[in-house]
Amino acid sequence: MQKVRIGVVGTGSISEMHLGSYARNPDAQIVAICDVNEARARQVADKYGADKVYTDYRELLADADVDAISICTWNNTHAPISIAALKAGKHVLVEKPLCRTMEEAHEVEAAVRSSGKLLQVGYVRRYDPNVKMLREFADQGEFGELYYAKASTLRRLGNPGGWFADVERSGGGPLIDIGVHVIDLCWYLMGKPKAVAVSANTYQKLGNRSNVKHLSFYKAADYDASKNTVEDLASAIIRFENGASIMVDVSYSLHAKKDEGMVRVYGEKGSFEIDPEVVIVTEKHDTILNIQPQTDSTAGFSGDAAFQNEVDHFVDCIVNGTEQISPVEDGVEIMKILCGIYESAAKGEEVRL
Repeated sequence: MQKVRIGVVGTGSISEMHLGSYARNPDAQIVAICDVNEARARQVADKYGADKVYTDYRELLADADVDAISICTWNNTHAPISIAALKAGKHVLVEKPLCRTMEEAHEVEAAVRSSGKLLQVGYVRRYDPNVKMLREFADQGEFGELYYAKASTLRRLGNPGGWFADVERSGGGPLIDIGVHVIDLCWYLMGKPKAVAVSANTYQKLGNRSNVKHLSFYKAADYDASKNTVEDLASAIIRFENGASIMVDVSYSLHAKKDEGMVRVYGEKGSFEIDPEVVIVTEKHDTILNIQPQTDSTAGFSGDAAFQNEVDHFVDCIVNGTEQISPVEDGVEIMKILCGIYESAAKGEEVRL
């Protein structure tokens, strides 16, 4: 059987996770690389044995030798590239978030339906081996009804600047960049209940903290300390139709003692923690037990394994018609929550979804 021929659009840091995973998949072949920086695109193409290099994604989409693409570009390009790719008859794996607005989300969803092609949203944490395990436990009723989750991703000096700090390109700050991961993770593990309301706050007090000395941090390629139009911190409570709720806070900049990550999901019969490590809490014989599963990694997130599983699943869906784990419909629902949080914060009141 012919391999799925892959084109990758965007050669920033996240693309390496896609490229390496495709290179290790026996049913995929990287054939084309696209980036506005031609020299960088050629360097990546040489590394992964791609024959074709483009600086305009529209030219790549016109290439009949490309079956599917990964979109690893700025958030404001996710929707237009996805829609153009679907119309060109390509399958799409798009990095999170799906887009920036609900209008864009519905346009992408309509393009998926009219094209008959696949679009997979890059909610990579769903593909982590430990998440798969915990989802199986939840599906078997181990925790009973899951009714409450708490999630934090707090960075004290973590604003990358550049496009990440430009609301026009990013759509927002830590909420839409890193908060999307933990919100989606909780929602997915809780069985994807329908969100009905959010109450939220955002703060823009500290900026990118370029004044801080003696500490190094990740900076975007187009880092510019003078430009920052996104929030430092977002906090929200998300309410669901079944009575469940998620409490979340995420930051780029915060006067915190250290960076912290935490994801906890609570049920009637037990609970589990994912970050910073996997722990299951249950009751046996009227005794509360903390259990640490024996797995390859007890860390909350195994990036290499998760990205490999994500890409393998994308290829498998194309080749074998396997049911999708993170379809466009889930991307639309998460965008509804994210946009609702920003709307609630702007209005200073709870917003019905």
